[in-house]
Amino acid sequence: MATYWQVIFYSLVGGVFSLIGGILLLLRRKPAEKLTKYATPFAAGALLSAVFLDLLNDAVEENVIQTALKWTLIGLVVFFFLEHFLHWFHHHHEHVKKVDDSKRDVPLIIIGDTIHNALDGIAIASSFLISVPTGIITTIAVAAHEIPQEIGDFGLLLSRGLSRAKVLWVNIVSALATTLLAVITFALGSDSKLPVGALIGISAGFLLYIATSDLIPTIHEHAKGKRRFFDAHTFMLLAGVLLVAAAVEIAHHFAG
Repeated sequence: MATYWQVIFYSLVGGVFSLIGGILLLLRRKPAEKLTKYATPFAAGALLSAVFLDLLNDAVEENVIQTALKWTLIGLVVFFFLEHFLHWFHHHHEHVKKVDDSKRDVPLIIIGDTIHNALDGIAIASSFLISVPTGIITTIAVAAHEIPQEIGDFGLLLSRGLSRAKVLWVNIVSALATTLLAVITFALGSDSKLPVGALIGISAGFLLYIATSDLIPTIHEHAKGKRRFFDAHTFMLLAGVLLVAAAVEIAHHFAG
């Protein structure tokens, strides 16, 4: 059984550590843009690997695969409606009207990022309620996709006229929502003994939705006009799959 300290530590890794990409943007824009280019497909591969090789594999071992698949579908639909109706899920610069450079949408960007970070915390804590290795793997996947996500958020806020110091502090506070919701979710789950199948399904649905609706379309967008079947993007996606697959084996092996 995981401890509160493990949940706090790894949720900080998944939330605050992911700001490294945004901090790089504050220091040097070109390296940050290059990091986004390669981190995005890597994150997609990491998320897919975490879902199919770890979370759903746990569902099979726990004999709750039918429940987990049902809740995966529910999670996908819920996150779709969050994005479709609230427009609070994605905040990459491609999805924001470039004609509006005012500060009017700054609160929406911050709120959206905070909600996104809170969902990360729920996914991390839910995974730790399943097992410590699963929690660690989910943290790796969350951190991988948050690095390019935060670069986009930092860039948006800078384009709205916020100072670098204010952008940094706003994102640090927003990232702490990951830890806050992780602790709350872990406390509720520990007390009420939430169904393992539902926990696995919600976590899998969240990670799968990010990979398929956000990251993979971005990879295809970068590939437009290129005739190469195998390039740096596809290589990084496969690298993400293989690295997390190896991490799954190592984590579960040492967990016994």
